[in-house]
Amino acid sequence: MKFINKIFIVMSLSATLSCNEESHQIKEGTFGYDVDFLSQYQNTIVLENNNGKSKVAVVPAYQGRILTSSASGNQGNSYGWLNYDAISSDKIEEKINIYGGEDRFWLGPEGGQYSIFFDPKTEFTFDNWRTPKEIDTDVFEVVEKSKNKAVFQKEMQLTNYSGFPFHILVNRAVKVFDQAEIEKNLSLNLNDLSVDYVGFESINEIKNIGKKAWNKETGLLSIWILGMLNPTKETVVMVPYKSQADYQSYFGDIPTENIKVKDQLILFKADGTHRSKIGLAPQNTVPLLGSYDAEKEVLTVVQFSFNNDQDYVNSMWELQENPYKGDAVNTYNDGPLENGDQLGPFYELESSSPAKELSINESIVHEHITYHFEGNKEDLNKISLRLFKTDLESIKL
Repeated sequence: MKFINKIFIVMSLSATLSCNEESHQIKEGTFGYDVDFLSQYQNTIVLENNNGKSKVAVVPAYQGRILTSSASGNQGNSYGWLNYDAISSDKIEEKINIYGGEDRFWLGPEGGQYSIFFDPKTEFTFDNWRTPKEIDTDVFEVVEKSKNKAVFQKEMQLTNYSGFPFHILVNRAVKVFDQAEIEKNLSLNLNDLSVDYVGFESINEIKNIGKKAWNKETGLLSIWILGMLNPTKETVVMVPYKSQADYQSYFGDIPTENIKVKDQLILFKADGTHRSKIGLAPQNTVPLLGSYDAEKEVLTVVQFSFNNDQDYVNSMWELQENPYKGDAVNTYNDGPLENGDQLGPFYELESSSPAKELSINESIVHEHITYHFEGNKEDLNKISLRLFKTDLESIKL
C-alpha cells in the first residue's frame, strides 16, 4: 500500500511539474506571451470561441481596443502588433500614445478645416498636431461582458479646427465569431479545410448627444478603425478595387517593386521597411481587404461596412477645397523616418465610415471585421481564390 501511495505521489508531482513547465514555456510571439505581458500593465479582457482556439485580447484603458488575437489558443501566433515599450512605460506622450493593436477606435478627419487633431487657427504642422485624449488615453467603460463579447461606452466632447463643438456618445461592441458565423460571412465550409482560424468584429457607433445638429458647413466626423499587424519580408497586402486602380499615395513615391496593379487587385508590400500609404476613394472601394504572409502562411481578411456612400472625410493637412472627398479604405507600411528612427515595424489595414449629417440623437454605425487563417497552404489558396479571385502564388512582390 505504501509503495502504491509513493507511485501516486510521484505521478502527481510529475504531472504538476509538467503543467508548470508548459505554463513557463509560452514563447515570445505567441498569444499567451502577449496576454501575460499586457496583464502586467492593464486590465486585459480575453474573449474566446471555438472551444478556446479563437481568442482575442481587449484592453478597456485603450478605448476598448483589440490588441491581438490567436487562431490556436495561447500557444498560437499573436497576430497584432504591440508596442511593448509604450505599454510598459508610465510616460504619457503629448502627441500620440501608440500602443498598437489589431482594431483601434479613432475618429476623422485628421487634417483640414474640420480636423479634430489641430486647434483652431493653428498651422498644419507636426508641432501643432496632437491626438485627442478621448481617442488616445481615455478609458472606455465596460458595460457588458460575456465569454465571447464585450461592450464599451464613452462620452466625449471635441472641438474641430473651425470651432464647432461635438458632444458624442460612443458605443463599441467587440465579439469573437464561432465557426458558423465565419462560414456564413465568407461563404466558406471550414470543415473541408485544414486551417486554424479566428474571426472577430467591432461594431462602432457615434451618436450626436449635443445641442446642435452636425452639418457639412461646420464639419462632420467619421469612424476610423485601424489594425496594426506584424510584418514579414514576405507579407503582401491585397486591395480589391472596382473599375479603376486610382489610389491616393501618401508619404512620397512608392518604389515600383513595392506596389503592383493587377486586374481588380492592388498588391502592396507590407514588410515594415519603407514608409508608405495608399487609399481608395469610395467610388473605387470594395468592402474587402487582406494580406498574405507567405513566411508564416497566414491569410488575413478584413470586411467592413460600405453602402456606396460618397462623402468621406479628407485628412490631408491643408485647408481643403474638397473636405468630403477622402478615402474609404487605407493600408500603411511602416518604415524608417528621415532621421532613421522607426516606431514599428508594423503594417496597417484601415477602414472608415462615411461622413454623415446628424440631427440631435441621430447616430452612425461602422463595422470592421478581421479574420486570420493559418495552416495548409492549398486550403489557404482556396480561401484566397474564393474571396480575392487570385492564387496565392501570384501574391508576390
